[in-house]
Amino acid sequence: MKRREDLRNIAIIAHVDHGKTTLVDQLLKQSGTFRTNEHVEERAMDSNDLERERGITILAKNTAVHYKDKKINILDTPGHADFGGEVERIMKMVDGVLLVVDAYEGCMPQTRFVLKKALEQNLTPIVVVNKIDRDFARPQEVVDEVLELFIELDANDDQLEFPVVYASAINGTASLEPDPSKQEANMKVLFDTIIEHIPAPVDNREEPLQFQVALLDYNDYVGRIGIGRVFRGKMHVGQQVALMKLDGSVKQFRVTKIFGFFGLKRVEIQEAYAGDLIAVSGMEDINVGETVCPIEHQEALKPLRIDEPTLQMTFLVNNSPFAGREGKFVTARKIEERLLSQLHTDVSLRVENTDTPDAWIVSGRGELHLSILIENMRREGFELQVSKPQVIIKEIDGVKCEPVERVQIDSPEEHTGAIIESLGSRKGEMLDMINNGNGQVRLIFNVPARGLIGYSTEFMTLTRGYGIINHTFDSYQPLQSGRVGGRRNGVLVSMETGKASTYGMMQVEDRGTLFVEPGTEIYEGMIVGENSRENDIAVNITKTKHATNVRSATKDQTSVIKKPRILSLEESLEYLNDDEYCEVTPQSVRLRKKILNKSEREKMAKRQKVSG
Repeated sequence: MKRREDLRNIAIIAHVDHGKTTLVDQLLKQSGTFRTNEHVEERAMDSNDLERERGITILAKNTAVHYKDKKINILDTPGHADFGGEVERIMKMVDGVLLVVDAYEGCMPQTRFVLKKALEQNLTPIVVVNKIDRDFARPQEVVDEVLELFIELDANDDQLEFPVVYASAINGTASLEPDPSKQEANMKVLFDTIIEHIPAPVDNREEPLQFQVALLDYNDYVGRIGIGRVFRGKMHVGQQVALMKLDGSVKQFRVTKIFGFFGLKRVEIQEAYAGDLIAVSGMEDINVGETVCPIEHQEALKPLRIDEPTLQMTFLVNNSPFAGREGKFVTARKIEERLLSQLHTDVSLRVENTDTPDAWIVSGRGELHLSILIENMRREGFELQVSKPQVIIKEIDGVKCEPVERVQIDSPEEHTGAIIESLGSRKGEMLDMINNGNGQVRLIFNVPARGLIGYSTEFMTLTRGYGIINHTFDSYQPLQSGRVGGRRNGVLVSMETGKASTYGMMQVEDRGTLFVEPGTEIYEGMIVGENSRENDIAVNITKTKHATNVRSATKDQTSVIKKPRILSLEESLEYLNDDEYCEVTPQSVRLRKKILNKSEREKMAKRQKVSG
């Protein structure tokens, strides 16, 4: 079998924050891909503002470097489970993976998740133990953990013989020795290991063309762009080809442009051969998993599996008293256009219309998936309201089933009892408990996804901020009866419209925790804090002190109020109850009751009691 020795296709997989993107930076820099005078930002692959701020990769990225006389195509994959659909499809495009593992943290839930996908595709692995220079790094133990994980995931004998490279991506050093003092001043060892161990793609360019789309991009000038791999044959600009659609139909089109990858740029090329990773434009309605082949030789590749959504929310037009103050795009038409344009590139997202023209049900892979869409929309100038996230219940063989997550927790030993109790009340089942001997305990649970909505805030309080929680979708299991999780405390709801005053806030701060600062504009029905009890109470924090001519003996003592708790967008979404909305605008995130007026809310509650 002839192979293309000049080419290697690899994906970099790892848990969030184990250093994938930084490693790709170093490979780009050290391969001489950039000109010596070219300015390259840190984490150059994370091109989106949100990715930079959060330090996570949201979208898979392609890049390519030249080393000696060989081209190495590198795909940097998301490490977060909400973007697992991307990871799975990328595995189909490559011949090997670099599994990056932190020398201190070792194997984490997403390490397991991404490795499982790679082994299922029979890919050749190379293990990179990164952050070898970290305090308390334990490289040898981590390699043992990785080996155990490979065995647990049924790796074959060849996969178990994986080479290990020890590296510090941030310093751009690597070696085959676990001793940090033996690090070589460059990444040459890693490049050589890739060339030696990752199989070269098969060169069958003389056979009929087969190109499969694994990722989508969108560009206002050329429309949809399909990114994928040429599995067989060759493709050239101007060629008339057949697109084998997922529904079995066939469309013909002409290839208008082909792009190859070099560094961080897409470069126009005239022709691509078996093994090449390319982007193709010219097809308006191309979708992930579809195959491009010659008109006279139509043979589709097996469709790619796309992760089903597990969580849904209702997106609505903002109708609060402050609607239209801050946003550029506030109408139903604009919001609908924006949601539909997201479907061009995000294949795990679903948007459905509802009975009303100004609300849509948006389903995604998890809270992070949906909150990133909302955050991007508000940055683009949109105003909207969203409801509490709900898990999607599926019927499997006549049984109602719900998504269950595998949860891994690392926490100081003294908090384990509280964690076990809190997850037990959320219908969690403990699978394992590992004591690392240094005062840290690792707990592994299966927990219904609805039990994890809103859990991270409680978890941080339980562990005083020292705990680390990670979770990834495990399976659909029969629906458990009864209430799972949810907020226990009631809220403080404003009964007036105006500005929050220090005086007004001091009158109610002993009732609970406030969410707003003095001077914040508020409206009737807006949630301004959390009650320390289970019921909601209406408060007036706009109240000001009456001016009198009587001097107070304590006049010189300035009023000091407790620091309010300001919720981020994610915390606000997790905090919501069924009768509440989160109002999101370019400058503000506000929580509100669906029914703003207090007496109308009480009437509605009475009606529900009677009917319930």
